[in-house]
Amino acid sequence: MLMGEIFELVQLLFVVGFTVFLANCVDYDVLFANKFVNHTDSSKVTLPDAILPMDVCSAHIRDNAFVIFVLIISGVFWLHRLIKFLYNVCCYWEIRSFYIKGLKMTMSELPYVTWQEVQARIIEIQKEHQICIHKKELTELDIYHRILRFKNYMVAMVNKSLLPVRFRLPVLGDSVFYTRGLKYNFELIFFWGPGSLFENEWSLKPEYKRGGNRLELADRLASRILWIGIANLLLCPVILVWQVLYAFFSYTEVIKREPGSLGARCWSLYGRCYLRHFNELDHELMSRLSKGYKASSKYMNCFLSPLLTVVAKNVAFFAGSLLAVLIALTIYDEDVLAVEHVLSSITLLGVCITICRSFIPDKHMVFCPEQLLRVILAHIHYMPDHWQGNAHRYETRDQFSQLFQYKAVFILEELLSPVVTPIILIFCLRRKSLEIIDFFRNFTVEVVGVGDTCSFAQMDIRQHGHPAWMSEGKTEASIYQQAEDGKTELSLMHFAITNPHWQPPRETTHFISQLKERVHREAAGASSDTHPLSLSESEPRSLVANILAGPSTLASVHFACDSSLTNNAATGLTSGETALRSLSPISSSLHLRGSLSAAHRASGFTSRTMTGSGTDARTVSSGSSAWEGQLTSLVLSEYASTEMSIHALYIHEIHKQQSRGDVSRHTWHRQESDESSDSIPDEVRSEPIAHSRNFPRSHTFPTTLTSPGASPASASATSATTVGQDGAKAQSSTQRRHSGPAADHFGTSGKAVRTARMPMGGWAEGGKASSRHHEPLQEETSEDELPPHIHKVT
Repeated sequence: MLMGEIFELVQLLFVVGFTVFLANCVDYDVLFANKFVNHTDSSKVTLPDAILPMDVCSAHIRDNAFVIFVLIISGVFWLHRLIKFLYNVCCYWEIRSFYIKGLKMTMSELPYVTWQEVQARIIEIQKEHQICIHKKELTELDIYHRILRFKNYMVAMVNKSLLPVRFRLPVLGDSVFYTRGLKYNFELIFFWGPGSLFENEWSLKPEYKRGGNRLELADRLASRILWIGIANLLLCPVILVWQVLYAFFSYTEVIKREPGSLGARCWSLYGRCYLRHFNELDHELMSRLSKGYKASSKYMNCFLSPLLTVVAKNVAFFAGSLLAVLIALTIYDEDVLAVEHVLSSITLLGVCITICRSFIPDKHMVFCPEQLLRVILAHIHYMPDHWQGNAHRYETRDQFSQLFQYKAVFILEELLSPVVTPIILIFCLRRKSLEIIDFFRNFTVEVVGVGDTCSFAQMDIRQHGHPAWMSEGKTEASIYQQAEDGKTELSLMHFAITNPHWQPPRETTHFISQLKERVHREAAGASSDTHPLSLSESEPRSLVANILAGPSTLASVHFACDSSLTNNAATGLTSGETALRSLSPISSSLHLRGSLSAAHRASGFTSRTMTGSGTDARTVSSGSSAWEGQLTSLVLSEYASTEMSIHALYIHEIHKQQSRGDVSRHTWHRQESDESSDSIPDEVRSEPIAHSRNFPRSHTFPTTLTSPGASPASASATSATTVGQDGAKAQSSTQRRHSGPAADHFGTSGKAVRTARMPMGGWAEGGKASSRHHEPLQEETSEDELPPHIHKVT
């Protein structure tokens, strides 16, 4: 990490210095042989002849005001990076000392140690040395919260469609713009910049935890966003020049060597944030997305236009003919290369042929988008409901391309980022300042020994579960509190499988064990009723059979010779797992598919552990010593990943059955929050509000209604009592939620009634339409009238 930052500093100096040198110190007339140069030794022009003398070069730099401005800005930025580098050197030294002295790990063995080993040692030394003074024992979730505090907030804001990254453009339609520059500005505004919402790395500022002065805080945040947007606008020319030069120096050689690299695809920044689980480390996310890369590329390559294919074939034919003639002439006589533009023509023709080949499909390719999309889902774990069954449609392909974009599109967006980022900050993000203030207040909890964290990252089914994602009857969350697209449920399963020794709260444990038992029961039913891999029936009898009938067909060839594979459900699951592993680059090197005996042992062990609540395929029982001797931790990690893929497919299949016929609230159909920011649910609108106190609100802030005879003080007291009773239901760790899950209002009898909040996208409870109120509302004058709610969150 230290060497990487050193080379970043050197790169910055090189790009700026070399660019200034090329612009001011080179005589291009001499270089291009447009000017005659007298030589005493030889008439041949050399490269030093094109370099201007030092005094002439210095004069050119002094006379160019723009160059002086660029040098000053670059110097300030370089000094800032140097100071940050020196600070990081001290931090890296402390980390090195902690690994050597605390964790007893040498630097030579560190590259070969898994994250689970490091985490286990941290938990052990906490019991002895109390590295965290506020808690006697650390849990895996505490460690993840400390590392991913800010990233969990970003994942939650993308999940709730709070960040302005999706736009409807006149010609391009629905588009996503989320670049590294825009992400940097979001983090600068929210987390660590001057005047940000956090006072340090672990604590939200106290004023943002209270609701009384929310409008004042929103105005302050809007003003700060405006000034940062103006700063981005003023620095736009410098940043744009830097982006162009950096892209030129980075990709020119790669494009010349591999012209087809621009046609390759990569996971977009938005895709990485949308597909990321709560509490998922960077290496875990990239490992999961890398396993889905091959299937994703195959799926996107299915959508090739027949017209483009015909044109590309003919263009490639003509370009190839010309290239063949030039190459033949060059072989016959190398003096042909000395002819003007011959070498350039050979290069351009080669690039043209490479580009045309990218539009010509493989003649052996089979069009099976539904099966490919199912395999993709097994690895990425998230996709909108309307994609399933519509994988063959171009609309689905275009929306998936927002997550899995061309490398050329990624580079183009980064080049446009200096121009577009200030526009988004000034005209889009600033309008959402009130919603952002409400979000951080409503979804921040204080965890002992960890600090303020995003409440969604607690993965609490009761507080943030979604009834349509196997949480019905287990969650008390309103639409405003529910995580979209099954984010809470899938994140919980992923964290439980990745960290088998983690002891979740009681309600969470019940959800995990119930899901695993249901998968096991469905698998048993699949083996007794029908062959898990059979495609003869139009509608399989169980969900697991339906799941395995998709990707498992890819691996049926490997297991068709063994009749014993159809005798038990666990082996059926193993067949599905093998199909998923067959798409992994790791599995080919380990030859997992060829080891039937290991697969039998793995399947038996996995089926036993699926019914438990605290272990997964990486935890070895007392009778499995042979497993320890034959499989490494990498293989165990593969089985844990495969188990998560099975559960992700299963959860999506159940969600599909439960929500059949309903309009899904996925990201691509969710309304823009600014279009319904003042909407109120019908059930709230139907209450008598003539005598209630009205105050400004966004759709992320609940409307508190009071009966005519109740004073604000009594209403607040009753509200706090009600919320206190709700919070006392789950007291396992002392945490403070700075805003309650739902607002209370009082009917004519004075009895507290729970009112559901509005979601980020302005959706009303029960799918009812919402209306907008344009009349101005009065702000709360005292923070005591809206006290923070105290909860015990598991």
